[in-house]
Amino acid sequence: MTWTFPFGTTRRPCAGERAQAHGVPRTTRTHPTIRRASSWAWGFASRMIEMSERINTTALTIAAAAALLIASPGHAQSLQIPGRPQEKAIAIVNASIHPVSSESIERGFVVFRDGIITEVGAGAYAAAADTTVIDAAGKHVYPGLISADTTLGLSEIQAVRATNDMSETGAITSEVRAVIAVNPDSALIPVTRANGILTALVVPQGGVISGYASTIRLDGWTNEEITIADRTGLVVRWPNVRPRTAWWIEESEEEQLRRSKESLGRIDRAFEEAAAYRRARSADPTFPIDLRLDSMLPALDGHVPVFIHAGDAAQIRSAIAWANRLSLRPIIVGGAEADQCLDLLKVHDVPVILTGTHRMPPRSDMPHDQPFTLPLRLHEAGIRFCIASGEEPAHERSLPYHAAKSAAYGLPVDVALRSVTLSAAEIIGAGSVLGSLEPGKYATLIITDGSPLEITTHILAAYIDGAEVDLDNKQKALDRKYRLRYGQP
Repeated sequence: MTWTFPFGTTRRPCAGERAQAHGVPRTTRTHPTIRRASSWAWGFASRMIEMSERINTTALTIAAAAALLIASPGHAQSLQIPGRPQEKAIAIVNASIHPVSSESIERGFVVFRDGIITEVGAGAYAAAADTTVIDAAGKHVYPGLISADTTLGLSEIQAVRATNDMSETGAITSEVRAVIAVNPDSALIPVTRANGILTALVVPQGGVISGYASTIRLDGWTNEEITIADRTGLVVRWPNVRPRTAWWIEESEEEQLRRSKESLGRIDRAFEEAAAYRRARSADPTFPIDLRLDSMLPALDGHVPVFIHAGDAAQIRSAIAWANRLSLRPIIVGGAEADQCLDLLKVHDVPVILTGTHRMPPRSDMPHDQPFTLPLRLHEAGIRFCIASGEEPAHERSLPYHAAKSAAYGLPVDVALRSVTLSAAEIIGAGSVLGSLEPGKYATLIITDGSPLEITTHILAAYIDGAEVDLDNKQKALDRKYRLRYGQP
């Protein structure tokens, strides 16, 4: 294969040109440094294309494309090393302690051993000889923040399909456990962790029954190490029960209602089949195991909650009525119009996970600040709630600022802080071990120079189960790099 240039000149094309000729985009064309770093992959691609030219097969061209994909700089994994398990007792002293579950302590201490908090108190602390003492005078100690609804670890680069593992094929995938697909080496986890978020509820996407959300710690070598609970709750995506009209919606109202009825029927049939399967297994233990139906039994028996994704008021009312009919434990996720169902939520004690405050009102006839004041209205009505970010994984670090927005619009600051710590832990079933600084709970906490709800606050240190974690990340490294380039301090 040769290319002809003006004036009759000919030369053999380089690997990248041959790749482009076969439809493989050379995305790093303008980055010579990256080209040099990825030269091995480009060379491999060249050899594969040359072979494909000789034997005319598609498989080797696909192999070449795969090599180029591997060479992409966006597929770099996190370089942070997970923290070592705690070996000695640690006492953080002379700090402002914010337990969340009780009043703040102006000058106090937190002591933890073997990953568990053993003491929280005011005043001076007489440390034993084998205790590592951290003098945090002028600093603050808070429990680690909790992201209660995210795809962190399931998606790396949304524009690159190969890095997205958020959903399975099919409408009913109850056997799925989100933590199985989490990438512990995701470069987005250290970025999120550096802003004080140390625990997350990772939620599968897709279908009407998506599978099980998993509670994970944001540090660890393997999926097993990061797992706190692999089956925190079953995720159900409730369809719209009333048609919507907007300029971008092409479906007729009749078609929307038909699809909604079809989705509701799938959900009902799945739970009916699971109930029949439970009866059959109870009557005859040798009855064949159906993994999909068997996976639904913990939710059907009330051992775990059902996270029902529903936004508008009609969805919420329909979802709660359905859950009550089946004696399930519903948790509303989204809840954009939850303030229109306050009595229903209160009577049935249904918690709400609000997916962000940095958004537009759900309807054009609502006040512009409806998302900002929604947490306040839920709080005043006595509804249990917490705040999730609703952001893409790359922006999950913004979680505390969603709570801060609600505080700026009237929600008491201590309630706003609770909404991303203890309230979140209680709603996802981890309130006995996470969310506050109390003896017996995991030593998952942060040391800061201010409130984590403030953008100007820095997270100075973080501990997950007593292990100090690395707070460096790719964004900090790039900040150092370009400050050096332009001579900034």
